[in-house]
Amino acid sequence: MKVAVIGGGASGLMAAITASKNGANTVIYEKNERMARKLMITGKGRCNLTNSADRETLQKSIVRNPKFLYSAFYEFDCTDTIEFFTDLNVTLKTERGGRVFPVSDKAVTIVDALVNEAKRVGVKFIHKEVKNISSDLVINDRDKYDKIIIATGGASYTATGSTGDGYKFAKCLGHSVTEILPSLVPIECEDDWCSSISGLSLKNVTLSVFNTSKNKLVYSDMGEMLFCHFGISGPLVLSSSAHLNFNNDKYYALIDLKPALTEEMLDKRLIRELSEAKTKEIQNIIGKLAPVNLGKILLYLSNIPLNTKCCDITKEMRKSLLKTIKNLRLDLKGFRPINEAIITRGGVSTKEINPKTMESKLVPGLYFAGEVIDVDAYTGGFNLQIAFSTGFVAGKNASNKGE
Repeated sequence: MKVAVIGGGASGLMAAITASKNGANTVIYEKNERMARKLMITGKGRCNLTNSADRETLQKSIVRNPKFLYSAFYEFDCTDTIEFFTDLNVTLKTERGGRVFPVSDKAVTIVDALVNEAKRVGVKFIHKEVKNISSDLVINDRDKYDKIIIATGGASYTATGSTGDGYKFAKCLGHSVTEILPSLVPIECEDDWCSSISGLSLKNVTLSVFNTSKNKLVYSDMGEMLFCHFGISGPLVLSSSAHLNFNNDKYYALIDLKPALTEEMLDKRLIRELSEAKTKEIQNIIGKLAPVNLGKILLYLSNIPLNTKCCDITKEMRKSLLKTIKNLRLDLKGFRPINEAIITRGGVSTKEINPKTMESKLVPGLYFAGEVIDVDAYTGGFNLQIAFSTGFVAGKNASNKGE
């Protein structure tokens, strides 16, 4: 069985390794000189390769088309990924939120393990760009294969080679490709004051995002976020982006800076702070409620002059400040460019792929794996787990070893 894998990333390498282990004569086409360039920068270069979550939690972490992945996760889940790399003598560790990293804290450890294993099981590497694929499984009008697996990734981080080639191949072969958008991406804001506190990180806050026209809550969670010169980023913001589409709607966000306190509890605390510093200016004690730079913005947004003495703070002023602390509003403008997105949302329609085998329902012998498919998840190693799971299933079935 001659199997060609297009793309030498996480899903492509897993697919090739699996196909070759199951007896297929397997080659990987990779246009870059080095394999898995995008994998090298995941997890800020540390490679958050999976999560320690059980299958149920893994399933709940998928944002788009989770049911499509049910069979793939049944065949190859987080535990299998951990075992796979452990068998390759990669020592792993689990951090906050179940995130799994190599102990080396270097993505190259994971890349080397995959590449070396591929070589060990006989996978051949062809460093050549694929220009076209025909429905009779011929690559570049000359190389004929029994099975072809498209594992080209998405459209983010184009410098790593993820330039959307897989979408083009899929369309040429009659497949539907859903709208391509950035996901797990920072968000630009209309509010100019964000730039003045660029770099400020907030922990244990609640971010809630609403559809402006419908005034409908579309995302809410507690965690960490970050202010940037253009707007906001950080784990909460990246996760929220998976639920937004600025092509169709407008959104605003509310930040609860003190989610553990009710407004009444916060009011009592503020009254105490004000009474203990009667002659001081409000700007000198606001740091007890929020980081100083942000605190001054809270006062500005609450229409309280910075030099107002604590003893002169009225009930109305206090009420306005409390409301701002519990509901700091940001008007969201749009996503940062797709090249800054961790992953791509959208891809080859799951309706046209057999979820049990990853084979095309339109072109016999054609398979898909990884980010090129219209599936995506939150941060935490779940997107790489999608890559490994779908790569494993595609490789297994392309080698005719599927059940």
